[in-house]
Amino acid sequence: MNKYLIIDLGTGNSRVALVNETGELIDISSFENKYYKDQSYDDAQYFSPNYWQRQVMNSIKEIILKHPGIHIDAISSSGARQSSVLIDKKGDSLIGLPNIDNRGKSFMKDIANKSDIYHCTGSWVTEDCIASKIYGLKKVRSDLYDQVGTFTSLSEWIGYILTGNLCIEFSQATETLLFDLDKHDFSEELIRAFSLQDIEMPCLAKAGDKLGNLKQSVLEDLGISYDIPFIIGGADTQIALKGAGIKKGDIGIVSGTTSPVVTLTKDKYTDIDQRCWTGLYLGGEMFQVETNPGVTGLNYQRIRNLLFDKVSYDDLEFALDQVGEIKCVAFFTSLDFENARGYPTGGFFIKPPFSQDLHREDMAWAIVADIACSIFHQYSQLISMTGDRKKRILCCGGGFQSKILRQHLADLIGKKIYLPHNYHQSSVLGGVVVCNDYFNLHSNFDDSFIVVEPDTEHNLIHDYYKKWERHRNRIMTTREDV
Repeated sequence: MNKYLIIDLGTGNSRVALVNETGELIDISSFENKYYKDQSYDDAQYFSPNYWQRQVMNSIKEIILKHPGIHIDAISSSGARQSSVLIDKKGDSLIGLPNIDNRGKSFMKDIANKSDIYHCTGSWVTEDCIASKIYGLKKVRSDLYDQVGTFTSLSEWIGYILTGNLCIEFSQATETLLFDLDKHDFSEELIRAFSLQDIEMPCLAKAGDKLGNLKQSVLEDLGISYDIPFIIGGADTQIALKGAGIKKGDIGIVSGTTSPVVTLTKDKYTDIDQRCWTGLYLGGEMFQVETNPGVTGLNYQRIRNLLFDKVSYDDLEFALDQVGEIKCVAFFTSLDFENARGYPTGGFFIKPPFSQDLHREDMAWAIVADIACSIFHQYSQLISMTGDRKKRILCCGGGFQSKILRQHLADLIGKKIYLPHNYHQSSVLGGVVVCNDYFNLHSNFDDSFIVVEPDTEHNLIHDYYKKWERHRNRIMTTREDV
């Protein structure tokens, strides 16, 4: 039975997983990602590719040492979207620009024809995309920019350091603001719009294709005497959806730090009011239409750390399940997506005076309900654009470990939602499917699901949503930050 190493480079943490072709998790090694502030900007962060490379290699070595004699048949990777590594003219990794880097924000006013760029690329012209970050580097850090020869995404950078071959997967190329969705290629016009003509674009490649075998120096460092192919992966959202078994016409929801809501279409769709993002799914053969409420799961994690530090998630979920009355409304999701802007403020809304009956469980329940309402709102927006003839609603990601969140969402949508049995490891499973595709092996992960049916007898979350919507509308008219 084939065994694979799947490398998943996220925003907060990264991991290397040892799995077999059936998706069984054999072992996993994780590490926290380290970032640095670039003091040349108000809001810029970067990472050291060399440090991350050492962390990845150490994790691989740790797994190999724990499983002596194991044969690794392939390696693949997924990586956070809108994160890149710049490669210098000598071919060395120069600097990493993560998705949380905003060095291009103050220069977006320089970019003309933003509406045309949206309809060409499917993305808004914001500081989030890779071209904006590189443009911001050019404007202030010419000492670094002048060394840049090319770049690649986080997922394909792993392939580069392991094989020496450079590429970028279609799912990641569409996150650059340099990719023309109609032509399925990088656009010279877009490259000129960001004044990046002196940087070479990476070669395009498809998930499931072989990038190359691991370099001899890498094999020697790992103590391995046989060839290992590296199979191209791609963007973490698309890889997770592949692990969940998404098909054309399904709705997919990946709940983690953020919670993208997507559907796959054969034809390109961009909205006249720019209420969605459109990119490419793995391999570039289908379009991925997305709405996104911004930060979600991070809010639940933080209120647990603040108010329930010694309480397990299971005990917290049990306590929240006892809540039977709305005592406050939470609003902490970050993105007013259909208006392409962040919310200026948020918080807990409580009827004055402060009630002695308000408990920490009420506040945590409201946070989970806020996540459910924000996902449902984006689901409704997506349906309003692409139609309500979807086959299934597939849910995956660590956020759905909350049974309360699952039930809230099913209740709000009024339809069954489906979670693959390893829904919280979907990005790893997606890497397995990518490797299985290369070896022409059948992946049957989507044969069985956890099914959550809407509860038609209890209306608490529906009552909450009405209150949540009223507060959302009030916040949208406020333009002052706290």
